[in-house]
Amino acid sequence: MIQGIFYARFLPQEGTKIVAQSPPGCIVATTSAPHLKPPLVDFDIVQEYIIPRKAFFNRFMTVNSPDNKYSILGYPVSIPNERYHRNEFIFNFGLVVESDVDQVPYERLVRRLAVTFAEMERQNGYLSSDGRHAKDDGRRPIESLLEIVKEDLNNYGECMIPVDDANTINMKLFPYHPPPAPVRGWHVPVPKMKLADIVDPTWDLTLQKIIPHVDGVNDVRRIAWLADVSLPLTQIALQHLLYYDTVLLLDMFFFGSCYAPRPGIHDFIANRDGLVDECAGYVCINPAVPGSNTNESTTATPSESGDKRKDAGTADAVASLKQQQQQQQQVSNYQLIKLVTTFCAGRSVMEWIKLHQDAGFDVLRHVDVRRLVQFGVIKGLLYRVHKYVVSKQYLEVLATGRRTIRGGDDAEDETTLLRYADGCHSFDQIITELNMTDGEIMKKLRSLEPGDRTVFYR
Repeated sequence: MIQGIFYARFLPQEGTKIVAQSPPGCIVATTSAPHLKPPLVDFDIVQEYIIPRKAFFNRFMTVNSPDNKYSILGYPVSIPNERYHRNEFIFNFGLVVESDVDQVPYERLVRRLAVTFAEMERQNGYLSSDGRHAKDDGRRPIESLLEIVKEDLNNYGECMIPVDDANTINMKLFPYHPPPAPVRGWHVPVPKMKLADIVDPTWDLTLQKIIPHVDGVNDVRRIAWLADVSLPLTQIALQHLLYYDTVLLLDMFFFGSCYAPRPGIHDFIANRDGLVDECAGYVCINPAVPGSNTNESTTATPSESGDKRKDAGTADAVASLKQQQQQQQQVSNYQLIKLVTTFCAGRSVMEWIKLHQDAGFDVLRHVDVRRLVQFGVIKGLLYRVHKYVVSKQYLEVLATGRRTIRGGDDAEDETTLLRYADGCHSFDQIITELNMTDGEIMKKLRSLEPGDRTVFYR
């Protein structure tokens, strides 16, 4: 949000002077009307940076206030011409924003202000006239222009202000999105909104084909196969969705994977902001068909067929379902906290399930394990412990540059697998690119020389 906007120029007799500012008193105190708040910055300290030395002319500049609370964004401009004192006209339009906000979107605004008013000054001397002929020419004074620019950008994110018959200020505040992370074949895109509801026929054809398969379960390689789209095109399309923050990327889920708690688990234990209640609504499995669905099927049955058992059978089914729901054990907040806190680095999801089943709680009957893990990873409660393999033989090949292939029928397959045995490729990548299961990978690794391979988790 723009806290203040100003127009400054260099006067040969007075030096740097704030000619116009909005709101009044944001840079320097005004004498016409007493200001209610002190200036946002100390002008005496920052004035040498508002109109800097010639080396900084026509460049974007950022200056922080001494208390590091505000930042001044400016673009000082020098227009050389013999009609001015000292043969040049120096001015600067600047914005005052909080120092912790993203300044990239505002840089374009400052540049546009400087370029627009510099061109207006070259055409008809708009800035150097000091508003003396503004009313006669039907032009807006610079003070009102700055006020409208600030209010429109803060309220609407854009402005279109006519200055005179020939000039209009058009600016739009575009949010800045950082470049998206690379999308790999073993990533699982999870939609953050209902993409099917916002897709448009004018969208890219690849996006239209892959969006129906982005469900938080399919990995990128499987999405490409289901949509009949090449993997590189699928990755590019998902990068577009990732760029606009409509999906997030997770790792593939396997019951043989390991997960460990993060420090954020303390917020979950304390149920801060209703985190446990949110988790219960996302991961708990209804023990029976919900009453609403049962009622829907009851109302639809008479119109579909004339089954003789429809009346009595439906009534008995509803009564039995309600009785089962009352008898079924519900998942308490304590049980959910216990489930999440028992993940650890040396315990796979399958072993974690067996641990709770031995303790008398049937996890698979009450909880969707995949959704529980996804919830933990998305909320920062858990992290995936990846599995890697290192081969001494392959490390020797990398160190010496020699390539030695053992004889045998499976030599080529083993050589292909050894390319991933440098400790930098997780099993997810091996599974995806070689189309092998975890068990098949381990079986081939056991066929290597004894003591050659080492599997580790991190």
